[in-house]
Amino acid sequence: MDASPFHQGELEAQALAGESSRGAGIRSFMPDQHRDFFALLPYLFVAGRDAQGKPIATVLAGPEGFVTSPTPNALDIAALSAPGDPADSALRAGMPIGLLGLDLRTRRRNRANGVISERDISGLKVAVSQSFGNCAKYIQLRQHEAVPADAAAAEELGSVDAAASALITQSDTLFIASGSESGLDISHRGGRPGFVRVEGGRLSVPDFAGNSYFNTFGNLLREPATSLLFIDFAKGDALQLQGVAEVIWDGPELAEIDGARRLLKVEVTRACRRKAALPLRWGEPEPAPTTLATGSWRQDRAA
Repeated sequence: MDASPFHQGELEAQALAGESSRGAGIRSFMPDQHRDFFALLPYLFVAGRDAQGKPIATVLAGPEGFVTSPTPNALDIAALSAPGDPADSALRAGMPIGLLGLDLRTRRRNRANGVISERDISGLKVAVSQSFGNCAKYIQLRQHEAVPADAAAAEELGSVDAAASALITQSDTLFIASGSESGLDISHRGGRPGFVRVEGGRLSVPDFAGNSYFNTFGNLLREPATSLLFIDFAKGDALQLQGVAEVIWDGPELAEIDGARRLLKVEVTRACRRKAALPLRWGEPEPAPTTLATGSWRQDRAA
């Protein structure tokens, strides 16, 4: 029998959720269709570890073709972090990296995790050790256009300020970075606008039915440090949060939002805003059918 592709944290999370998966789509190499897919992307979502060893999420951008795959176990990324990106120091040779290729034009997404083998002035080379596809659930369709790069200086926030809170509560999409002794992951989460509740510096994120892999929650059981990335798709702004996560597996609070199987609570310890960080702008979204099947927070509906 083949060894499980899941680490102990992921298996524990599956058991707590009462779900399981063979992980048949998880490979130690990228199939050709994944390799070709990465070359179509003008952006790539990335997880690294900062100087304190904490996961941090970011996004790299370039012209289509800036990511290439010379072999089934290698990705070359012809881009580096934009000035002021707090994740830049995490993206250096020898460090683990998690990658999410997501095409919002088609809802297609593939993951690749591994180690940065080289970094130079032109970008990164990644030795890929794990690759798998994800379903299109909760991904909102968006079309983009390129704009001239004009990023403002990064702004370290003392807390989740009013502008950050407004972006979070208007968002239908986020990206979450997590890690364990096995490596790093970055994953997508989606829902109706306002699916993330903000209460001061504490965020509540519902977890809807997924692929039963539990990569993120399995990591968080081993290492509760996490990072969330929110994007203002109309302006190209990036909001990068770091914090400590807690998973609520059951209880009455789950009934507060329709469709929630679990809740993720994140206590934010660091926040950074980078205006116009991306040389791209997106139009109005077309919600996924699975997104439309989810609800909103009852407290917010009552208000």
